Amino acid sequence: MKTNYLYGLIFLILMACNSGNELSDAFGNFEAEPVIVSSETTGKVIQFNLNQGMNIESGTLAAIIDTTQIILKQLQLDAQKAAIEARKIGIQSQVAVFQEQIKNLKINENRIQKMLSDGAATQKQLDDITGQINVIEKQIESTRTQFISINKEIEVLNSQLIALDDQLQRCFVSNPLKGTILDTYIEEGEIAVMGKALYKITNINELTLKVYVSGAMLPSVKIGQEVNVIVDKDASENQDLSGTVSWISPEAEFTPKIIQTKEERVKLVYAVKVIVKNDGRLKIGMPGEVNFE
Repeated sequence: MKTNYLYGLIFLILMACNSGNELSDAFGNFEAEPVIVSSETTGKVIQFNLNQGMNIESGTLAAIIDTTQIILKQLQLDAQKAAIEARKIGIQSQVAVFQEQIKNLKINENRIQKMLSDGAATQKQLDDITGQINVIEKQIESTRTQFISINKEIEVLNSQLIALDDQLQRCFVSNPLKGTILDTYIEEGEIAVMGKALYKITNINELTLKVYVSGAMLPSVKIGQEVNVIVDKDASENQDLSGTVSWISPEAEFTPKIIQTKEERVKLVYAVKVIVKNDGRLKIGMPGEVNFE
């Protein structure tokens, strides 16, 4: 009877040793790098069809915020610009009239000069017509200066139209990346405020396994290193995946209580992130193990 107990005790010790040898180098949980998409303008949400768990492509129209006031402002500025352009045409016509007057006066000036040579006209008549020509030339010069202020007004309106067009584009929320909607924070018909979160999305095609390693193991871990990742297949079996070390913490930190290490727990460890391609088997929060060798 004692012999049986002895054999049983030896078996348990051997199993414990084997179990200890099979422990992985590091343990952790899978994370995703979420992106929170916020509103870039303020207004009523007139279209928002996203739901939690939905998969959407990059560039998909995610939401539309009311554009009425912006479009009305654009129409107002377009009308102001058209009125200024009409003023500009009127000034051009006025300049053309002055130029035609000068043309006629110069014809008379030439005629009077000939008459003056023949003694049929006086110097005063020539001086008068020359003076009229000078006055009209100054009027043309003064009138043309109005083009400067008009062109500046048009530039101001164009810049305002560009700003409004930018605001209009911000009313159409484009999804920034291909991924899965983790959460939504607004409903259709509610008021969006600039900077307010609309939804949270992440790319689950790649997940990050964040683990912690001791300082003694740190020299064997390098960025870009290919590692073996182990996840649960079922209650009794595991499955192996390939991962790549993407980040190593430059500073040590206290060991999280939920983390185990291959060696005896130490006070300080280093966080390491491993990128793993997800074929659908991995889930956010799922535990995983890493072997660096």
